[in-house]
Amino acid sequence: MEILPLGKAFTLLEPGPVVLVTTSDGRKDNVMTITWTMVLDFAAKFAITTGPWNYSYGALMDTRECVLSIPTADLIDTAVGIGTCSGRDTDKFAKFGLSRAPARHVRAPLIPECLANIECRVIDIVDPHGIIVLEGVVAHIDTAREERRMLHAVGDGTFIIDGPVLDRKEMMRSKLPGGL
Repeated sequence: MEILPLGKAFTLLEPGPVVLVTTSDGRKDNVMTITWTMVLDFAAKFAITTGPWNYSYGALMDTRECVLSIPTADLIDTAVGIGTCSGRDTDKFAKFGLSRAPARHVRAPLIPECLANIECRVIDIVDPHGIIVLEGVVAHIDTAREERRMLHAVGDGTFIIDGPVLDRKEMMRSKLPGGL
C-alpha cells in the first residue's frame, strides 16, 4: 500500500449524498449545497456541517429549521452551481429554475425537482466543529421519479453516482428496524 497524503484522507470518507438545504428567514428563501452529512440513527436524526461562511447559516440559526432536499444525478450541474454562488446576492431558485413547494411543518420550501425532501428542526449545535444536528419531522419522496441515482461528492471536484443495488436485506434482517 502507498501513503496517501493526509490532506486527501477526507476524500475516502466524504462520498455521502449531495444534499440541497433550503432555509427561509420569512423574507427570503435560500438553498445551499452540502456534502458533509451524517445519519445519526434510525430515528431520523442527521448532522450537517456548515457555518457563518454560508449565507443560509443565519436563517438556519434564527429559525432552527430547514429542509434537506436530495437531488439526483440529472441535477448535478444545478447542485454544483448552487454551491458556487451566494444567496446573499443571488436568487438561486430563479437562477437554477427550481420550484418551491410549501412544507408542512417548517417555513423552508421543499424542492419538487428533487427525489426526496426531509423537513427538519435543529436540535443541537456543536459549535467548535460547525456540526448542526437535525431531527426530521416529515419526509417526502417522489415515487414516480424515473431518475433515482443520488450524487456523491468525492471532495476534489469529482462526483460518483449510485450504481446497481445489491440487496442483502434478508441477511441483515436482525439488525434492521421493523418496516424496512
